[in-house]
Amino acid sequence: MDELNVSPLLIPLMGIMVPIVAIIGAFVFIIVKTLARARVRELEIRERIAMIERGLVPAPEVDPRGFDRAMSRLERRELRHESRHGSSRHRRVGVTLIGVGFGMMMLIGVAGNSVSEGIGVGGFLVILGMAFLINSFFEPRSGGDSYPSSGARPASPSTQPGPDSGGSSPA
Repeated sequence: MDELNVSPLLIPLMGIMVPIVAIIGAFVFIIVKTLARARVRELEIRERIAMIERGLVPAPEVDPRGFDRAMSRLERRELRHESRHGSSRHRRVGVTLIGVGFGMMMLIGVAGNSVSEGIGVGGFLVILGMAFLINSFFEPRSGGDSYPSSGARPASPSTQPGPDSGGSSPA
């Protein structure tokens, strides 16, 4: 060490400094990336405002990321709604209860050396699970098939033109 003229504390100090510099660099990178993204978004908004001031109508595709975010949010909401309600939930509960029932049968029957009590307790859970499973087949499926896939929804009765909709209001 003396021939390189290096202090004996310098090497352990460098071992400590490498992770510290890496962590600080990661934070600086994240901050710079966030600021750059904010600047780009600000410029997009200014461009949109300038188009509106000139009397032009900006296209909805100007913010495709916003459209993608909204669509993914909608899909996640539909998946959550479907998993919380409907036949899929009863099916999952039924299969779980059947598995727990058979497990209780084995546990009490083998470990407790009482097969009749095991069949009684586990059989109750199996039958309860089968009831949930059968119930799931009778529930209507919740899905987005009530409207065509093109996204067109039928007009509500208040917006459909009627025979007396000649521009006069009912009085």
